[in-house]
Amino acid sequence: MSTGKNGITYADAGVDIDAGNELVNRIKPAAKRTTRSGVMSGLGGFGALFDLKDAGYKDPILVAATDGVGTKLRIAIDTGNVDTIGIDLVAMCVNDLVCQGAEPLFFLDYFATGKLELEQATRIIEGIAEGCAQSGCALIGGETAEMPGMYHKGDFDLAGFAVGAMERGADLPAGVKEGDVLLGLGSNGVHSNGYSLVRKLVEVSGLGWDADCPFAEGTLGAALLAPTRLYVKQALEAVRAGGVHALAHITGGGLTENLPRVLPEGMGASIDLNSWELPPVFKWLAATGGMEQPELLKTFNCGIGMILVVDADRADALAELLVAAGESVSRLGTVGAGEGVSYTGAIL
Repeated sequence: MSTGKNGITYADAGVDIDAGNELVNRIKPAAKRTTRSGVMSGLGGFGALFDLKDAGYKDPILVAATDGVGTKLRIAIDTGNVDTIGIDLVAMCVNDLVCQGAEPLFFLDYFATGKLELEQATRIIEGIAEGCAQSGCALIGGETAEMPGMYHKGDFDLAGFAVGAMERGADLPAGVKEGDVLLGLGSNGVHSNGYSLVRKLVEVSGLGWDADCPFAEGTLGAALLAPTRLYVKQALEAVRAGGVHALAHITGGGLTENLPRVLPEGMGASIDLNSWELPPVFKWLAATGGMEQPELLKTFNCGIGMILVVDADRADALAELLVAAGESVSRLGTVGAGEGVSYTGAIL
């Protein structure tokens, strides 16, 4: 049997198993903070177990969603500000789940990099845990892949996977009809869509990430990294209160493309663009790129991160409930016969 003359190890090839094990140990406290009813196992196994009965479900339907953060990662990497990018990752998944009427139960992440940097990875995954804690789901597993030669130094990629549940028959959208009212919940900036265009517009502006932000306090990079808002707990509270027929998460495609996804065939939506104020970040992006209103509305969320389609008789009560939960609520318009989204007023 050959004993091997060169003694080359996996670490010599660029993969540090010990660093990976240390990362698991570092993030265990963060994952433990997200524990909820139903969790049956901790980090480190080949799989993660979850007990739906212990979570309180009698006849559950499972709902799954997966997403990433997109090129917003480039800003996080270039600025070194990676603390909240994990919140974005969770939000892009669980905000979709709740639109189906599901409660997010657990989350798994995939973190890939060329060279595992423990401090960077720990900060990223602690952000993921924070997003899970804010949305009431457990971080029960994930995968860290160290792949030398696949990523440039300091680069990484993220993907997220969320699973939720609802009782049979509680799925949304359901019962959307003419006259339903559209309640818009305020966004926290650009969220996690359209960042290829954002980065192009910043390039056009001639500003660096460390420049004073022209539309907010602090640096431009920090302002554009404001994390995606999590709407889960507030939206579920509204759904359980009764009168919610549909929810639309406003992501890539903006209001123009996302709202029609929850409307029945033959129905459209009418939105009054004067019913809310366009946030400064979008005014700056539009001015920098000379963007027309239609392009803005089908690219960015324009200040509305989630729309609830609600029964007209319940609209005021639900708006009050959402405001009490800390939301900024705008009465955007109504559902009617037609197709797509029609606009009145002007956002620019």
